Amino acid sequence: MTSQTVPTPSDEQLVADLVALLNPAPLAEDCFEGPRKKGGVGRVFGGQVIAQALIAAERTVSADRAAHSLHAYFLRGGNEDHPIELTVDRQLDGGSFSNRRVVASQPGPDGAMQPILNLTASFQKNQPGLEHQRAEPPQVPGPDELESDEILRLRVADRMPEKVRHWFTEARPIEIKSTTGRHWLNEEPLEPVQHAWFRARAPLPDDQPIHRAVLAYLSDMQLLGTSVMPHGLSWMRGEVKSASLDHAIWFHAPFRADEWLLYSCDSPWSGGSRGFNRGQIFQGGRLVASVAQEGMIRRVEPHTRPAG
Repeated sequence: MTSQTVPTPSDEQLVADLVALLNPAPLAEDCFEGPRKKGGVGRVFGGQVIAQALIAAERTVSADRAAHSLHAYFLRGGNEDHPIELTVDRQLDGGSFSNRRVVASQPGPDGAMQPILNLTASFQKNQPGLEHQRAEPPQVPGPDELESDEILRLRVADRMPEKVRHWFTEARPIEIKSTTGRHWLNEEPLEPVQHAWFRARAPLPDDQPIHRAVLAYLSDMQLLGTSVMPHGLSWMRGEVKSASLDHAIWFHAPFRADEWLLYSCDSPWSGGSRGFNRGQIFQGGRLVASVAQEGMIRRVEPHTRPAG
């Protein structure tokens, strides 16, 4: 019996699948269903749930109001065996702002629906106002000068535990080019700072809600790993157990997620089995979004076989 090689999807197909994944279908008034990831097995990626919940909330808001912030709490791990039910509560429609609360749910072990994420999003009419930007993008090599993380992952895949190797090397819709040490590659303590370029691998529709959803999706990448860098550990090597606890995004200005975005992350603190991380996202020198996240980080002690 000959084995068949599964063809690698094109960049266009990967991005089309991502757009479809982040596009909830209506079930009833203010209720939507977030689709399963194609071929997904295991735990749902947190950025997927956030992006689906954001899109669901936007579907209930007037088109002249854009999302300017969201705050989410992860309650339970999602399961890629099931779609995600998204229930929207219309909490406010004021003169300039709207607010929505979204509960994302999936079947639990007993089959009953249980929440996996709570998200609150705020929307605002486009209004002129005072402007300033104190943040400056870090001075790092441009994306044309850097090697893709995908190439590096393939080169070092044999150093990763077998159970994560497939996920580690799978083709992804988001292209990443890191400018600093990667937590999954380094075993020495590093400064808790990461800078990386991100973009969708193929053009996206000219629709800002989709670009915001893709940014919400990618904003959950690399962020939590920043807080373990001073400790020389990586969950991909089986040394750390981690899970996102909450996630917040502030959208400052329009952008395109299919053009290079510079994601600058730092972790000012960890303790009590938690790590706090911050991110600033730039495009063309302009600060387009800010991110904050706290996550659980616990060292995994190696199992030792009893003597005798």
